Amino acid sequence: MKAFRGEPSIFASARPEDRRAELEVKKLTLKFGGITALNQIDLLVRTGELVAVIGPNGAGKTSLLNCITGYYKPQEGQIFFNGNEITNHHTHHLTKLGIGRTYQNIELFPGMTVLSNMLLARHAHCKYNIGKASLFLRSVRDEEVRHRQILEELIDFLEMQSIRKQLVGSLPYGMRKRVELGRALALEPKLLILDEPFAGMTLEEKEDMVRFLVELNESWNQTMVLVEHDMSVVMSISKRVAVLDFGVKLAEGTPEFVQNHPQVIKAYLGDTSEID
Repeated sequence: MKAFRGEPSIFASARPEDRRAELEVKKLTLKFGGITALNQIDLLVRTGELVAVIGPNGAGKTSLLNCITGYYKPQEGQIFFNGNEITNHHTHHLTKLGIGRTYQNIELFPGMTVLSNMLLARHAHCKYNIGKASLFLRSVRDEEVRHRQILEELIDFLEMQSIRKQLVGSLPYGMRKRVELGRALALEPKLLILDEPFAGMTLEEKEDMVRFLVELNESWNQTMVLVEHDMSVVMSISKRVAVLDFGVKLAEGTPEFVQNHPQVIKAYLGDTSEID
């Protein structure tokens, strides 16, 4: 994996088995009362892939992500991560297993600085207890140095040096999205879940985010599941695309295959037979 600015990357030292991120969703069904949000959904994500999930509003995309990350409990089906079933695991446990996430609606602390928001994500990797922390033992100091190194590396990668000490609430919306990506990466996730990371961004901000995600995927071999409405972005960076519509998977394949799939075209454009 590529290092930042010519210096050895802390992430690059991870063994390949520590970056393994095999996700398998089998026959997943989620219902809210009489409404079926997901109906028998299958999805396979292999290590190093960038897989996009697309579909019209209300298709079930975020519901699928919420099941994978433990916010929703499906009525039927199973979810496996690296061979272990995680269907009913709690969110904090999934984070420790290596599943990180950004949100459709930004979930940052606006009254805290960029650095402080990112530092909160490191709690999952803290090995010391309250007693050792209160004495500030050598082992605690060494661990804190490593946490800071990782954050500084991420801040450098995401080009946030100039805002590192600013309050998140004072930043433009697009930059807050970048901070949220940084916080998710601070978890050192094996699998990164991205829920509409480009929403509300300007064209320039989107170009920067595309650059970061491509670098993560190609240089870090970061496995990602992306939900996004911007089709130009999805089709340019995804290796595979799965299409949902009213909780049903319509199609899955390469961007070229999905773009020309008749059911996908109908879902997005309506029935075009009369026009033809």
